[in-house]
Amino acid sequence: MYRPLADEIRPQSLEEVVGQEHILGEKGILRRIVEKGNIPNLIFYGPSGTGKTTVAEIIAKKTKRSFRKLNATTAGISDIKAIISELDTMMTPNGVLLYLDEIQYFNKKQQQSLLENIESGHICLIASTTENPYFYVYNAILSRSTVFEFKAVEAASVKKAVKRAIGYMEEKLGLKASIEDEVINHISYACGGDVRKAINSVELLFHAAGEDNGKLAITMEDARSVSQRSAMRYDREGDQHYDILSAFQKSIRGSDPDAALHYLARLLEAGDILSPCRRLLVIAAEDIGLAYPQAISIVKACVDSAVQLGLPEAMIPLAEAVILLATAPKSNSAVSAIGRAMRDIREGRTGDIPRHLKNLHADGAEVTRVKEYKYAHDYKNHYVVQQYLPDELKDVKYYQYGENKTEQAAKKYWDLIKGLK
Repeated sequence: MYRPLADEIRPQSLEEVVGQEHILGEKGILRRIVEKGNIPNLIFYGPSGTGKTTVAEIIAKKTKRSFRKLNATTAGISDIKAIISELDTMMTPNGVLLYLDEIQYFNKKQQQSLLENIESGHICLIASTTENPYFYVYNAILSRSTVFEFKAVEAASVKKAVKRAIGYMEEKLGLKASIEDEVINHISYACGGDVRKAINSVELLFHAAGEDNGKLAITMEDARSVSQRSAMRYDREGDQHYDILSAFQKSIRGSDPDAALHYLARLLEAGDILSPCRRLLVIAAEDIGLAYPQAISIVKACVDSAVQLGLPEAMIPLAEAVILLATAPKSNSAVSAIGRAMRDIREGRTGDIPRHLKNLHADGAEVTRVKEYKYAHDYKNHYVVQQYLPDELKDVKYYQYGENKTEQAAKKYWDLIKGLK
């Protein structure tokens, strides 16, 4: 029966696991917990191919508990009940270590069916998820578990796994491989931190390689073919999507065009045009704002062009918008001002609209009250001192001029008109 190479060479000890130094290194807290042998309920959170299942299986061996594995995409309450029925029998003398993969696919009722036994210690739960557990795992499970984040494995660590896979395949097939320079580096970087992908690439390359002078010829061309787009971790409904968009906006806000272009490229490589278009319009208003008011019009033109063109040409106007916004002066004065105003409204600080600002019909027969309103255009410089806010808020200042050239010019103008200087 066929077994994927990644499964055949799965690490059997924590020393063989690549990456995750922050929790599995010599002083890593998860390593110390495992070595002590008293394993709490755990939730492993992180992208696929980073060692979550492997570490769970190593822990199971360490604890001498009976290991059971369920995948929440196919399992149900009946499967959980079957495991519970084994408790306190000869089948599970030391209790059960249940590895529940993709726990985010279990609904609340399914997750709650585990509560009694994980709380009593009959079942030690290790759940894994590629999504943020604080959004997808119910509080009752979270409160009884410790969350550990598994991170995408760095290329230098992936390289160790790739070399191990190559050595294993050479031994298995009884042939040495002739590998072009940079093949190992390419596979290690192109997998996007997913060790399983890297090992799968090695397996494919060995099966596709032709013989040359008694050696298997593995070329860079083939390596590029098997790893096409594999560095992309992208799920439009998942955390990675929002992480990329967050990094995209923060790079533009931080005036780093190179980083912003990098994240734009990741979005476009995944075929996503609409997300960066929407985010660029937000950025033009939120982060550039009144420092360069024309930016939103230019970005709107770039966005419209991108949507009409489609990929690959859409990358050009979008790149122009990104560079424009990243290198533009920044101001969040408008978003801060409306934020302060909205906070007052939500906290009930409103007050009655001044009578002289109300609609004419609000006064009914008392039209003379309308005369209290001073029509600004009838006065010099189209300005007259007049109260516009309700009495309760008459001295509130929501808007504060930004330090950029455009807003300071406006401030200077109005300071002069209002006689403040």
